[in-house]
Amino acid sequence: MESVVQVKSERVQQSIQGVVLQRTRLKLWFIPVFASILVWACLVQLWHMRLLSGFTRLTKVSVRVDETMHSTTPRNYTSNGFLQVSCNGGLNQMRAAICDMVTVARLLNLTLVVPELDKSSFWADPSDFEDIFDVRHFIDSLRDEVNIIKRLPKKVARSYGNHPIVMPPVSWSSEKYYLQQILPLFSKHQVINFNRTDTRLANNGIPLELQRLRCKVNFHALKFTQKIEALGQKLVHMLQQRGPFVALHLRYEMDMLAFSGCTEGCTEEEAEELKQLRYAFPWWKEKEIVSDEKRSQGLCPLTPEEATLILQALGIEKDMQIYIASGDIYGSERRLATLRTAFPKIVKKEMLLDPEELQQFQNHSSQMAALDFIVSNASNIFIPTYDGNMARLVEGHRRYHGYKKTILLDRKTLVGLLDLHHNRTLSWAEFSAAVRQSHEGRIGQPAHRRVIEDKPKEEDYFYANPHECLCESATCEGLDNSTEVR
Repeated sequence: MESVVQVKSERVQQSIQGVVLQRTRLKLWFIPVFASILVWACLVQLWHMRLLSGFTRLTKVSVRVDETMHSTTPRNYTSNGFLQVSCNGGLNQMRAAICDMVTVARLLNLTLVVPELDKSSFWADPSDFEDIFDVRHFIDSLRDEVNIIKRLPKKVARSYGNHPIVMPPVSWSSEKYYLQQILPLFSKHQVINFNRTDTRLANNGIPLELQRLRCKVNFHALKFTQKIEALGQKLVHMLQQRGPFVALHLRYEMDMLAFSGCTEGCTEEEAEELKQLRYAFPWWKEKEIVSDEKRSQGLCPLTPEEATLILQALGIEKDMQIYIASGDIYGSERRLATLRTAFPKIVKKEMLLDPEELQQFQNHSSQMAALDFIVSNASNIFIPTYDGNMARLVEGHRRYHGYKKTILLDRKTLVGLLDLHHNRTLSWAEFSAAVRQSHEGRIGQPAHRRVIEDKPKEEDYFYANPHECLCESATCEGLDNSTEVR
């Protein structure tokens, strides 16, 4: 019996010694491995810091600008109420309005409900916010500035949502208007719905932090959905593979011509059709319009034929790709014939993509416009033939991303030159020289916005040139202060 116990005891001692020996060997193996891992981690971290430092030097301008876009500490506030907004207009008109409404919500310490997009305008686009923009990115990227929710809380909706106060804020208003006249309304009405949101915030006279917030929303928070971004980048890649390209925003579309009353180059039947369309929309107050007068004042988009001559006069080569960034051109291929003859490499998204790829965007004009927006931002040269919302928003994006070349056409000067050339007063050489000379200072270079007291509609538009977001100092002292170039 004792021998059995003794044997078991020896076996236990041998097992213990084996475990101790195994642990000792494990420790001896683990120490150098752990030390090696630690050394490699330090080396990788050091390499990463050097790489990041080098990248920062390479992108000094971008980092400098982006630093002004982001808050370093979360902003906590007690909400004064809920702001609902119903945007009006096309994609880029709504985009600017969303930036303004985020800024108003931030100023008044409000909770913003994700904006509702226009579905009843001429374009009748049924798209919701989340069909065009990445709603989660929008909410998260602005979390440190303003609280944004997808819909009213149920309790609030039951109490106030069915009968909110609905009103359009006054156009081109300063912060004082919102603080003194709008904020007190929230003490009586927990929910307010702004039913018109275009140009409701002034271009100038707004505090620097609010101006930069408008930029943060525009350049960072409003990101297109993955499907729009992917197809847009595919278009850009296809164009870039073929060489440099001009994005021509040819705003010779039915809605533009009808509401502006511009009928240059149209037949009598077409002019009458455009007039009837204008009368079909009761909200459009200006019914009887003299096209020639509007054109002479520079208030009409260039026709495709006029745009052809201007591109040639500006020195655009015949073999340059011309991407038509627009919807359906009024008069279709008949009106594009002159342009296509002069520039055979005309392309549109419908020509580059398979019909199946565009099928998901059919009857969604804002989503189609988003594709043109992406391509226009990436183009080597951007030339808008009318200074509408897309033209101005793209201009601002191109300034923000390094002052990429944007030729801002002086239509009032150009129509005068065009008429002189057509009646043979100016030769081609004289006409071309005059066009180039008149646009030397109109290529989207750094400049202060033009300020015109009490005439905000005639000022330079904030989103076309948000100079507060494009330089380090609050005064932007380094910018060219000339206002004649615009």
